[in-house]
Formats: sequence, C-alpha cells, structure tokens
Amino acid sequence: MAPLHYSRTYLRLPLFYPVIFGGAPFVGEGILTNLSLKGCSVMCDREVLCGSDVRVSVLLPNQTPTLSIDLGTIKWVQGHQFGVEFLRLPHEARQRLNNTLQIELIHLLKIRSGRSESPELLNRKT
Repeated sequence: MAPLHYSRTYLRLPLFYPVIFGGAPFVGEGILTNLSLKGCSVMCDREVLCGSDVRVSVLLPNQTPTLSIDLGTIKWVQGHQFGVEFLRLPHEARQRLNNTLQIELIHLLKIRSGRSESPELLNRKT
C-alpha cells in the first residue's frame, strides 16, 4: 500500500539533538535531524512502524528536563529515518518548543545573512 501524501504546515529547522523514543512495539535512541512546531525527523539504528503512536523525549542543549512529546504518530519511514507528527504536548513543553525554535530560527537567519554571532554571545542573550 502506498503511503498517504501529506504536507507540512510549518518549516522544519535542521537541528541535531539526541532523542529517546518509544511506542508499543519498540524503544530506541536516535538523533533528531529537524524540528518544527508540529513535528520532527529522527535518525536511528532500528526499524519503526509507520502509523505507530510514539512518545519522544528530546535532549535540548543546556536544558533539563528533556522536552517531552507525550503523543506523536510516525507519518513516514525511510530506512533508518522517520518523521513524527506531534499530537499532544504538555503546555510547558509547548512553550519550551516555541522558545527553542525561535532561538534557533534567529540563529539560522543570522548565519544566512552573514551576521553570525559566536554561540557564547547568543547564549548570554537568551
């Protein structure tokens, strides 16, 4: 059966954070390769099932605890990479996700415009 086509509402930023994920038939670790308000892509060394419900914990830099996505669904699988649509996040997690994406987008735009600041200066401003 061919996978259903879907489109993304939000831009995904290329980011690389460690993640822990789990569903009914699997648990694993991987690297988040991009992130948006509504989803992410994960690269890992195990197989996952398209359509499975999954819980994802993202280890954000310089932040504890992890960013917990209580419920997501695996929308696509390609080899060792898969995409997750976020379905349920606690309010505090949604705020942290918004803040992280805002900081990362500003950083990416500065790099693209040639006005990149050192990470030390960026961290002091946030």
